[in-house]
Amino acid sequence: MYQITPQHDFLVGIDSDGCAFDTMELKHKECFIPHTINFYELQGVSKYAREAAEFVNLYSKSRGINRFPALVETLEWLQKRPEVKARNVHPVVPESLATWVKEETKLGNPALQAKVEAEGDADLKHALDWSTAVNETIAGMVRYVPPFPNVRECLERLADVADMLVVSATPNEALAAEWEEHDIVKFVAAVCGQESGSKKETLANAAKYAENHTLMIGDAPGDRKAAEANHCLFFPINPGQEEASWKRFLDEGIDKFLSGQFAGEYQAALVEEFESFLPEKPPWPVDG
Repeated sequence: MYQITPQHDFLVGIDSDGCAFDTMELKHKECFIPHTINFYELQGVSKYAREAAEFVNLYSKSRGINRFPALVETLEWLQKRPEVKARNVHPVVPESLATWVKEETKLGNPALQAKVEAEGDADLKHALDWSTAVNETIAGMVRYVPPFPNVRECLERLADVADMLVVSATPNEALAAEWEEHDIVKFVAAVCGQESGSKKETLANAAKYAENHTLMIGDAPGDRKAAEANHCLFFPINPGQEEASWKRFLDEGIDKFLSGQFAGEYQAALVEEFESFLPEKPPWPVDG
């Protein structure tokens, strides 16, 4: 886990995909999902596989979770879908993968590679090959995607008063490339992706700061949970209303955070609104 040495009185964690950058739709729809369909033999139900993967990764309360538990959840939803069963397609959730995602905290390729080398499990090797293929496609496709409007302005406002960390479940290499490409990495103390540990682990740095002096900015329930676990405040970037959310943070959120007026009613109203954007259950019928 990255250990920050405080330079300011405040700490701000910032998620990247779908929060600072409008990259989630591109990455999942053009990079993740085609490989999921191909690697897990879902060609015969590709329409439903795409709907399930988009629901898990973009349009549900699972939005933003690590790719490996997201893969497991996608396959689980497909197992319960009547249309998939009617086509005599039977998606399998690899038991070893399901176990690994529950036990491992650094859910990235390096940890999975070590597990494969230690145990030689074929299903884990297959998941590693899938993840490697996804990374290669992302590296070849995801470029020229700037930060959302007002992200840079918010970082500039905070630079002299707060320490900032990128707190993400994306691989470190891809994160660093995106933040460097758009010349905003200079504003943060560190880029902490999936190899650095979970978001909860990275935000443990909040313990070094005073109460209500730490804030997580995120677009997914997992960001909120990581913040709450470390007694951080949470500012949501609402899915589908990212520009408006960053404008609100610039216009009022930063001042409320720095002046000690963020906790309480202001944050509660933000969270209530945020929760309305993401459902728990899919819009299609499920068995079981």
